[in-house]
Amino acid sequence: MVNSRWTAAAGTPPVSLRRRGPVLERAILDAALEQLSTVGWSGLTMEGVAAGAQTGKAAVYRRWPSKGDLVADALQAGLPTLDVAADHGSIREDLFQLCLRVRDAMYSRSGFALRSVLYECDIATAERFHGVIVRGVVEPSNRLIREVVRRGVTRGDVRPDATGDLVFDVIPGLMMYRSKVCGSEWPDGDIADMIDQVMVPLLRPSTG
Repeated sequence: MVNSRWTAAAGTPPVSLRRRGPVLERAILDAALEQLSTVGWSGLTMEGVAAGAQTGKAAVYRRWPSKGDLVADALQAGLPTLDVAADHGSIREDLFQLCLRVRDAMYSRSGFALRSVLYECDIATAERFHGVIVRGVVEPSNRLIREVVRRGVTRGDVRPDATGDLVFDVIPGLMMYRSKVCGSEWPDGDIADMIDQVMVPLLRPSTG
């Protein structure tokens, strides 16, 4: 006679034998992002995340005491890293490649999840997650835009006085406006047009 207890244990090993530490935490964060992208903030539950990560609810609560804590970490962990602006040899190509990366961050799974959270949450809760996008996308992209423009000044393809705060706000301002108000998902061609029709003429040294 087959020992049913042994059979069940063999077919479903304890979670502690499958994943621990950072591996389990990554699975929980991924499950939280998946829940956000399918059922949104209101539908996300700690139980649902635990089921998606194939772990116990207690394992989730040990690491994140509340849904807000879990979601904040999941969003932060899922956003693409914006830490380096490579030198492609010209201000045009530097800005184009950087904007592609910013676009990809905005429309990543984590970016979509973050926007769904901001739309659903009350003002106090949304403010916490707004900080995630500021720290994860807005501030890094602004820092890299400044780095690219200043490198262009040194290279000679950007005029020296094109380093004011308003100049650095043009790209994020346009990208946020056209994505939120116009529904643009910023295909490569639109990014190229923004760089060629707005940023390069704005930054180009005077020939007079």
